Amino acid sequence: MSYRKDHQFSLSKAGYTESLGIDFDKISKDELHQLWLETVQNGMHGLCFSIYEDGQSPGEVITKEQVRRRMQIIKPYTDWVRSFSCIEGNEHVPVVAKELGIKTLVGAWLGSDMDLNKKEIDGLIKLAQDGYVDIAAVGNEVMYRGDLTEEQLLDYIHTVKEALPNITVGYVDAYYEFSHRPRITEACDVILSNCYPYWEGCPIEYSLNHMQQMFGQATDAAQGKKVIITETGWPSQGEGLKAAEPSAKNAMKYFIDTQAWSKKNNIDVFYFSSFDESWKVGDEGDVGAYWGLWDKDGKLKF
Repeated sequence: MSYRKDHQFSLSKAGYTESLGIDFDKISKDELHQLWLETVQNGMHGLCFSIYEDGQSPGEVITKEQVRRRMQIIKPYTDWVRSFSCIEGNEHVPVVAKELGIKTLVGAWLGSDMDLNKKEIDGLIKLAQDGYVDIAAVGNEVMYRGDLTEEQLLDYIHTVKEALPNITVGYVDAYYEFSHRPRITEACDVILSNCYPYWEGCPIEYSLNHMQQMFGQATDAAQGKKVIITETGWPSQGEGLKAAEPSAKNAMKYFIDTQAWSKKNNIDVFYFSSFDESWKVGDEGDVGAYWGLWDKDGKLKF
């Protein structure tokens, strides 16, 4: 995820209406903290699983013990977890989740390295065949990054579908990619859509309505297929992006509104993310390290 340079928030977009979320102007700072905590404690559909502890980064092999330690922290609060890879210890995520009674959306990370792609796809298929996968995600934002051609991605999707005829298979990308790439949408059993008002420079007061529009665009493209929001969130600190301002207050507001809207409308959302991860400060800037509901030490933030 990063700044969507071709998809910027604008009040002039046709059909835009004011946010339908909670009127936070009527809530004190202490009440906001309490409402956020109650929302977390009431539980959520899904969380994106942050596997790396402080000082770690992709490429390191993570132990099953570390995965279990982090999974036990979030277990009381979520029904599902989403993983992003099937190698280097990420394969432990769905295994531990199942041991703890949590459902799994398991991703194979695809990029420009074909050898690694094969390991990811083989790992995803094996995990599913062993009973650890409820939904299989073949790639994450591959089209957005431009790592593969559409034909290459479709080949991977079809390979997984042929190997796993009884598993729901999809592909994760920004909400608008499913409108732009109908062949990929057609190949998916389920539409796995990332919806980030923050990365389009949206001010917090319009963020819920903007996210609803993102979901609506993906739903239109899906043509009757189920749409799951596989990532959405708001950073709690860091340098802002246009009118989108990271802060503890805004992170709490966005989480509360997202959970209330999704539960009211029976929409499956995987919130991004479970824990802060210090390594995520590259292309995303300093905000990349502050998307968690828990801090990097595993403590609830607010």
